Amino acid sequence: MTIPDHHLTQGERRIRSFHPHWKRLVLPFLALVLVVAAAGAAMFFIPGGWEYAFYARIAVVVIGLILLTIWSLVPYLRWVNTGYVLTTHRFTISTGVLNKSTDEIPITKVNTVSSDQTFPERLLGCGTLTVESAGDRGEIVLRDIPKIQDVRTDLFRLVEDASDGELDGR
Repeated sequence: MTIPDHHLTQGERRIRSFHPHWKRLVLPFLALVLVVAAAGAAMFFIPGGWEYAFYARIAVVVIGLILLTIWSLVPYLRWVNTGYVLTTHRFTISTGVLNKSTDEIPITKVNTVSSDQTFPERLLGCGTLTVESAGDRGEIVLRDIPKIQDVRTDLFRLVEDASDGELDGR
């Protein structure tokens, strides 16, 4: 989910585009494996000669599909439809599967940029990015940002360039 080139302003360049860290997909993947295994086991253990076996199998499939949708598909769609774009002029946060929400923070309005990482997040290379701006929203906390130190460095460099009057991202 990136900003199309025709939406960039004159002289604006895309620095990086990314989704939240893949760790958000670990639990949905485990749910996928467990639901498929449980449905397979249930299908196997339904006796073939039972008069309601057909209906039981249909029920297993329906329940399995409902659980897969709730526990795997919806989190995956949320992950794939959440995007962050850092350009020389703004930081854009887009979220939403059916309804889309986009927040844009002009680089010139960013006051502070900080990051936090737990030990497991340090091992995975992700973390929480906090961007404080002079706008209406004040402080925005973004969790599970991949390559957090690189994003923080790029954002800080752009803020410094903006304060120096260099918005071309050099």
